[in-house]
Amino acid sequence: MKWWQKAVFYQIYPRSFADSNGDGIGDLAGMICRLDYLKDLGVDAIWLSPHYPSPQVDCGYDVADYTAVAPEYGTLDDFRCFLDGLHERGMYLILDLVLNHTSDQHPWFIESRSSKTNPKRDWYVWHPGHKHGPPNNWLSAFGGSAWEFDETTGEYYYHYFFKEQPDLNWQHPDVRNAMWDSVRFWLDMGVDGFRLDAVGTIFEDPALPDHKAGVTQDDLYRMDRLAQTAAEHARVARLWEEMYQPQHDQPGIHELMQELRSVVDEYPDRVLVGETDDMTYYGNGENELHMVFNFPLMRTRWLTADWVRKNQEERLAGIPSKGWQCNPLGNHDCGRMISEFGDGQHDEEIARLNLAMLLTLKGTPFLYYGEEIGMTNASIENPSDFRDPLSSQAYEMEIRLMGAPPELAAVYASQRGRDKARTPMQWENAPHGGFCPANVKPWLPVNDNYQHGVNVHDQLQDPNSLWWYYQRIIEVRRENPALQEGEYEAVVFQDDQILAYRRVSPEQACLILLNPTAEIRFLDLKHAGFAYRIVYSHHPLDVMDSITLQPWDVVILNESGFQRDSC
Repeated sequence: MKWWQKAVFYQIYPRSFADSNGDGIGDLAGMICRLDYLKDLGVDAIWLSPHYPSPQVDCGYDVADYTAVAPEYGTLDDFRCFLDGLHERGMYLILDLVLNHTSDQHPWFIESRSSKTNPKRDWYVWHPGHKHGPPNNWLSAFGGSAWEFDETTGEYYYHYFFKEQPDLNWQHPDVRNAMWDSVRFWLDMGVDGFRLDAVGTIFEDPALPDHKAGVTQDDLYRMDRLAQTAAEHARVARLWEEMYQPQHDQPGIHELMQELRSVVDEYPDRVLVGETDDMTYYGNGENELHMVFNFPLMRTRWLTADWVRKNQEERLAGIPSKGWQCNPLGNHDCGRMISEFGDGQHDEEIARLNLAMLLTLKGTPFLYYGEEIGMTNASIENPSDFRDPLSSQAYEMEIRLMGAPPELAAVYASQRGRDKARTPMQWENAPHGGFCPANVKPWLPVNDNYQHGVNVHDQLQDPNSLWWYYQRIIEVRRENPALQEGEYEAVVFQDDQILAYRRVSPEQACLILLNPTAEIRFLDLKHAGFAYRIVYSHHPLDVMDSITLQPWDVVILNESGFQRDSC
């Protein structure tokens, strides 16, 4: 198996992980100081969110230079030191690769907009428009028209995201060559692969047809806010798809992914991970992306046994024989795992069960910084503290469309935006969670629960803390080859509220038993046909003919490989 199939990945948001110089912003030197922390936790690979120079309109996803490091994070030498430090510890590094667009401050775009005859003019998507405005009614996924009028040349440029993120024209061969050169720059340095941002938006329909949704973005926002039933939510999703259908997953994307794969395959043992759940991006399993995210797993309020079984059945059936899935329960674009899947009373118990599930399902698990100490969604209720433009946009729409008073609009906007899951890492029970000095304002406010045990220092002192649970379950995964490479087999007992499955490899078979409910459940194993030994259990347990599963219980058993004596 490849290293990335066995690995446990850990996503670092560089602005929020570790501040070494006391300016309130995380940096590479801070990450270097925490390399042993990551090794001790047990993770195998780091996914580093954008570290490139950027005006930070979209928190680094507006890249101004693909082959450099943002000055606030450090230098290329700092980056090399970080990469070398990971490799010396037997760990790997993948970078975010933003293919769809650049920043409007990128030198390529500055040249492109300078005149219609500039050699880089066609590196971006330009159009003269029509007599009364843009060439069509396309919309930006982040609000407003997808076309921005540029007075310098009197034409419109296209942007799927913010206007400060003009889309590259991937039909132009020079764009491809320049971007592949950027890819090789990092691979030559020794980077182990890439996570591809917004991969489905790279091409748009060249005929530029109007969308046929028949509603405005304001209409859709209001409908989404007022939707209560499943049918109402489904209608919002259908209208959203109609609104943006000409702007994503268009012909040509798979040929482009094959071209990128051929570039990456020039380097041994590198990996491509796509920010998409569309399994067509695997290609034939060997010629496009190595992994795509199993996002459907996390699109629920409750991770019930039925939900997980159905997800695994559908996803694993759709992956090519040489493909491999990766499983997330959180990242920088959504709420934190403990907040999104908890019940408000037993959040940590549920988080422990969900981690055990993530690390024992077939596929590569992706963790998000801070979840190992139970960091939760932060409530940033002062609009002046918003850093995500989507929060500011939601604040305005709540007041204008929903008639909300400013204080309530701010609360909702904080939760709708992405800042809530990007707050600084909570290292200790000290001002700002020990992220930066007390007299320095961090780039985002730190969640106050660092004062109540949600910090690294306090949890390292407590052997029963969530941190130590993470470390132990990661170790259990590493010690049992079936949990890394085994095939998945659903097991349904008479009590179908129990989530049970086997992981079977040539050298080992494990039975995983999870109780994702608040009730005690009883399990009869007398007809299972195997003897077992305990690999891991939340509670002291004797494996006889029956097992009692406590609420949110986790039991991992190793099958001996021989049948029980029928007597």
